[in-house]
Amino acid sequence: MDAQSENAKRRNHVWLQADAGQFEDFKRRVERDTRASDCPHARDIQSNVPIYAGEDVRAGAADTNAKLDLMAEWNAVFDQGPGIIVIKDAMPDLSVVDAATALFERIIDAEKQAGSGGGDHFAKPGANDRVWNAAEKHCVADPENFAQYYASDAIAMAARAWLGRGYQITAQVNRVNPGGAAQTAHRDYHLGFMTAEQLATYPRQAHAMSPWLTLQGAVAHCDMPVETGPTMLLPYSQTFFEGYVAFNRPEYQDYFAKNHVQLPLEKGDALFFNPATMHGAGTNRTTNVQRMANLLQIGSAFGRSIESVNRSKMALTLYPVLLDALNTGKITPRAAQNAVAAAAEGYAFPTNLDLDPPAEGSLVPLSQAEQMDAALSARKPFAAFEDMVRKQDAKRQP
Repeated sequence: MDAQSENAKRRNHVWLQADAGQFEDFKRRVERDTRASDCPHARDIQSNVPIYAGEDVRAGAADTNAKLDLMAEWNAVFDQGPGIIVIKDAMPDLSVVDAATALFERIIDAEKQAGSGGGDHFAKPGANDRVWNAAEKHCVADPENFAQYYASDAIAMAARAWLGRGYQITAQVNRVNPGGAAQTAHRDYHLGFMTAEQLATYPRQAHAMSPWLTLQGAVAHCDMPVETGPTMLLPYSQTFFEGYVAFNRPEYQDYFAKNHVQLPLEKGDALFFNPATMHGAGTNRTTNVQRMANLLQIGSAFGRSIESVNRSKMALTLYPVLLDALNTGKITPRAAQNAVAAAAEGYAFPTNLDLDPPAEGSLVPLSQAEQMDAALSARKPFAAFEDMVRKQDAKRQP
């Protein structure tokens, strides 16, 4: 092979062009069956997707080895397995879900009156109602409900199974109204939001890395039979390396339309999947159901989340609620840590290392979440924690 051909081969290997990927390879990868032996902790397998019981998750959360075993299974599912899990009864107290639903509906109404909010990345404008940055709005408006909601072991364990500690939760409420049309099948953030021209500027390592930086999730806020349009999914599609540049091509969209699966969900169920899985919200074919889900986009500590969130504001709002709940026994320390992970900044960087040096015996400073966990564990009064947050914020200024 001459030098020019060698250069072209290397260039095409590193920089994926719009025609990268072979459709027959894609079909070979997705036309597989999920075996019970691949998911021994699942209660059932439906349409190639393993179904887990919330009570099993909560029981496993209390035992270190059982917790690690279950998270290892989920990691394998997200990686080279079907890419998707469903947790039934993930939110066992439906009154908490209902209270959050009522809050989200008030936010939707207020933002409509103000002429803000709404929009959708992959659906016709106006079909859905959106609440962007729902995590911060939820926390600030009702920190007690936020604490109860994100105390969920299902959310915390799914996030940690794929992303490890220090993850960041962002949330976007999506309400698909009767007649709301389906989204275009897509992959998700980061690379899934880019055009073919933009994708061509990222080397293959970025295509391999992007799915490892986020986990997609959804909590059902109402019963979702198939006619309401629950998420359309294509199991195993995340294993197709060239998928970010290929998913918009007609043959892939046609294949998705004919072969996707939809799983009915009940209020309080949760769905999690690898962001490289081809998916999209389905058409709401009912005349009277406003299908609402709280969409979770959970970011790795090694990346940045989709939204800019005031974590200090959330932490200061949430702290006295958690402190009171711990002092009165309304919440366990583990559940409090789950809520802290959803609100406070879980990663130490970026920071000003002149002012914020590494913690003793470590290569990194303490994160806000670590300081919040320590303060709650020591039952420090709010004033002491507030002073800690203000000082850390000042240190992190450029």
